[in-house]
Amino acid sequence: MRPFRVACEGILHAVRSERNMRLHLLSALLVFIFSIWLQPTRLETVILFGWVIAVISMELMNTAIERTVDLVTKDVHPLAKQAKDVAAGAVLVASFGAAVTALIIFGPRLWNMLY
Repeated sequence: MRPFRVACEGILHAVRSERNMRLHLLSALLVFIFSIWLQPTRLETVILFGWVIAVISMELMNTAIERTVDLVTKDVHPLAKQAKDVAAGAVLVASFGAAVTALIIFGPRLWNMLY
C-alpha cells in the first residue's frame, strides 16, 4: 500500500503546485462531459481517454524532471534548460495529439448538432 500512497501524494503535489496540471485535469473533465453528451463509440472513448492518460502522465513526468533539474543545479545551465524544454515539448506533443483526436471525434458530431 505504501507505493500506492506515495504515488497518490506525488499526483496531489503536482495538482496543487502545477497550474498546467490543473488545466489538463479541466480538459479531462471536458472530454468526460463531451463523451457523455455526444456519445462516441466505445473505441473512440478508449482512444480519447488513452490520450487523456498520456497527457496527464507526460505532465507528471515533466514536473518530476523539472524538480530533479532544480535539485541538481540552481544555475542556469544550457543542459538543464534543454532537459526542461524537452520535457515540456513532450507534454506539448501529447496535448496536440489529444486535441486533434478530440476534434476528429467530437467535431463532426458538434457540426451535425449545430447545422
